[in-house]
Amino acid sequence: MLEFFWGMVGSRPVEWIAVVCGILNVSLIIRRSIWNYPFGFAVVTLYFFIFWEYRLYSDALLQIYFFIIQIYGLNIWLKGRAQDGRVVVAPLRSATFALYLGATAVVWLLVATLMATYTDAAAPFWDAAIAALSISAQFLLSRRHLQSWYLWIAVDILAIGLFYTRGLEPTAALYVIFLGLAITGLIQWRRAPIQHAAP
Repeated sequence: MLEFFWGMVGSRPVEWIAVVCGILNVSLIIRRSIWNYPFGFAVVTLYFFIFWEYRLYSDALLQIYFFIIQIYGLNIWLKGRAQDGRVVVAPLRSATFALYLGATAVVWLLVATLMATYTDAAAPFWDAAIAALSISAQFLLSRRHLQSWYLWIAVDILAIGLFYTRGLEPTAALYVIFLGLAITGLIQWRRAPIQHAAP
């Protein structure tokens, strides 16, 4: 049993630091706490180097996007807090969400084709699907939209398989935890007060 456990968690300090920061980040997002952002900045920086080392280039480049979009999200969250300090969930029309999904599919095909053609990416279409969904999910999360959690659930399911097959067992295990947290986040945000976001 212990041998199985240590095989799953691995022993690389940088990956474990990223795992801990990632769990703290998502846990605070579920609580709609602005304090998720310091951990978010740390985790994306660490995972840029981890993914680059494992030739998961779409995911590595995605961390640069995450770093930039978190600056944007921090600004939106600071302006969208209730009196208790928690951010207020902003509604998103179904038609608008459908447009985001269409744009996500276009980005997925474009990135996957580029990675398959011009790099030695280990799993270009799988990797790019995670990247494209994550781009949309993080943008929607930055805008405080409930629908971000649906995309994060899809990302987590895809990521568990990809990272496990690439030998990143601690990261795969992290995404199992993320999947549980995303489901929890969806449930909690559905119960949260909703108000219109700033245009």
